[in-house]
Amino acid sequence: MNIIKRLVAPVVIGLAVATGAQAQDPIKIALIHGLSGSSFEAFSKQAQTGFEMGIEYATDGTNEINGRPIELIIKDTQFKPDVARAVLAEAYGDDEVLLAVGATSSGVTVGMLPIAEEYEKILIVEPAVADSLTGPDSNRYVFKTSRNSSMDMQAQALALQPDENLVVATLAEDYAFGRDGIAAFKSALDGSGAEVVAEEYVPQGTTDFTAVAERMFNALKDKEGRKVILIYIAGGGDAPGKIQAMDPSRYGIEISMGGHILPVLPTYKRFPGMEGAVYYYYEGFDNPINDWLVKEHMARFGTPPDFFTAGGMSAALAVAKALKEAPDYETDTLIETMEGMSWETPKGTMTFRPEDHQALQDMLHFKIRVDEGVDWAIPEKVRIIPADEMDIPIGRTND
Repeated sequence: MNIIKRLVAPVVIGLAVATGAQAQDPIKIALIHGLSGSSFEAFSKQAQTGFEMGIEYATDGTNEINGRPIELIIKDTQFKPDVARAVLAEAYGDDEVLLAVGATSSGVTVGMLPIAEEYEKILIVEPAVADSLTGPDSNRYVFKTSRNSSMDMQAQALALQPDENLVVATLAEDYAFGRDGIAAFKSALDGSGAEVVAEEYVPQGTTDFTAVAERMFNALKDKEGRKVILIYIAGGGDAPGKIQAMDPSRYGIEISMGGHILPVLPTYKRFPGMEGAVYYYYEGFDNPINDWLVKEHMARFGTPPDFFTAGGMSAALAVAKALKEAPDYETDTLIETMEGMSWETPKGTMTFRPEDHQALQDMLHFKIRVDEGVDWAIPEKVRIIPADEMDIPIGRTND
């Protein structure tokens, strides 16, 4: 394993100070995230903060479950699938973790799924999104607390209030996240009368959107009804701003997109009144866990919790509930405990669907409000879209 250790130097964080037998018998959990090599590092850091705060909340600050301290082992995928597979294997094998949580990129995470099956240990997917992560190529050891592309896009479709007057061109990045998302969006429009007239996919890291924008303009400009360009891009490049600068409004075309992390939301001030859907915004959910998270995050970091902070906390709360309820920590016992399990999160109740282990959860329909006293555009709540209002396809049937 020397090659692995040269590639990634693991950092072990003991969340509790323990003595005697406790120090020798921690519950080891690996966080497998990209911490170098991509702008998505911010997502990973938020998820780690949220996970640590979730363990703290679930254990009333003791960071112990059933008298055993929780020990987190942090590993960096460098956003490379081969490194991700190697460090996950190292975590399961050399580090002897009970389970692992990760990773950040859907394209990286898909390569980790068979490693969980090989070692017969649980992998909780957070915050990667693609539907395929709980699809036919997944396995019984994989659970997913993050939302999936179908939830993003069904909620986005509901926020657009689709009917026969809606025509859409879509823009997404050309990998699992983007393609799964657009497929889910088109599926969500089925039966509504709305029409997708163009699909554009660009490589990750694209910064020049001139050609694709012109093609979308041409596909939409002569259509009757409400004309929308839907942008589903997680990375940089500022596609919305660059397309907006080309003045789609001269053709009666508007831009729609989902919400984003707080550092990106200042750019949404260019789109006042835009409606869309988002996984989480700290002011959008009213429950005791979210109240605690917002208060503590503000006190510790001087900022509200963000998109993936809530996701990391949700994953930790799932782990904590499973560990508290399982009669033993054998993998099969944990799987049996988690299938169909419901637990409370900053977003409200989540439930692991037994068939494919996807966590079903609510989404937030927002409308952008600009307040000059706030640094970012505010995704103000229109309503909570309940989980049972979305028909999320089942990805995998249990073995």
